[in-house]
Amino acid sequence: MTQYLLKITVFIILIIVVVLVALIALYWAPDRTVAELKHWQLPNSEFIDIQGTQAHVTQSGICHANRRTASIDAGADTSPDTTSTSTIVLLHGTSASLHTWSGWTEALSNQYCVVSMDLPGFGLTGPYIDQSIQYSSERYAEFVIQVLDRLDIGRVILAGNSLGGKIAWRTAALYPERIGRLILVDSVGYPAAPKHIPIGFKVAGYPAIAPILNYILPRSVVEKSVVSVYADESKVDDDLVDRYYELTLRQGNRQALTRRLKETDSDSHQEQIKQLDIPTLILWGAKDNLIPVENAELFHRDIRNSQLVVFDDLGHVPHEENPIATVDVVKQFLMNE
Repeated sequence: MTQYLLKITVFIILIIVVVLVALIALYWAPDRTVAELKHWQLPNSEFIDIQGTQAHVTQSGICHANRRTASIDAGADTSPDTTSTSTIVLLHGTSASLHTWSGWTEALSNQYCVVSMDLPGFGLTGPYIDQSIQYSSERYAEFVIQVLDRLDIGRVILAGNSLGGKIAWRTAALYPERIGRLILVDSVGYPAAPKHIPIGFKVAGYPAIAPILNYILPRSVVEKSVVSVYADESKVDDDLVDRYYELTLRQGNRQALTRRLKETDSDSHQEQIKQLDIPTLILWGAKDNLIPVENAELFHRDIRNSQLVVFDDLGHVPHEENPIATVDVVKQFLMNE
């Protein structure tokens, strides 16, 4: 009996090894360097040093023009200050990048200074160099302020989607003097019962298989994850999936995602939402299967000076799925400054 069990055990181990070898052979996907991903930089991309981490940031042309004007007016004083044209800062969600805002950036750049960044652990920024830093909303908020300080930007309009939404409202709560208006797009903030969780999040949430995921990544997993946050999957084309897939492979991003999913915030932070008293626009996709539209009503209830717009035919990333319709609402909101 003992020999029989031993044979069965050896057989099972061999099967597991064969499966693992086959998976690695089929889906081998090693990390890629920033140099290898250079094609995802934009014409206005720059990397700025934030405590050793090279933050990938973009600024529209007006930002530079304002800074030159402000320097002349202030006698070359380059300390952070408000500028003659409003500055809008855009924060993406989990596993996304600053590219998610390309539609909004194009529509707003002629009138506003538009700043977007790859948050630590994502896009071309990659993980924190200091591995002792947690991927918490408080540390992300600190990172946003550090970027603004390095760019000599003072008070801003802050917009964020999903995780970026939580970072936005936490930044407003922790640094109220720096945030004049708030735009929350399908934001994290309240407990949620997702109808569907992207498969990439599910897989990354299992620490036991995390070491394997550092070397393999089926493109189909990324594609299914992107499809799950869109209401209209016909809008998910190969170029979009390639962007999400390749930027996930940036050195350290997969390990950082595993850490971020473990280093979750306390639900007690949601009490800070009720303390917000700045003009706030809440945008939501009614077909969001990750954070239900009912949560939009909670934000609208708890933020005194807020307005809510729901898009019936959009999902979790409405700004990316239909940038034209969503940015039109943003423009109306900003016209009332």
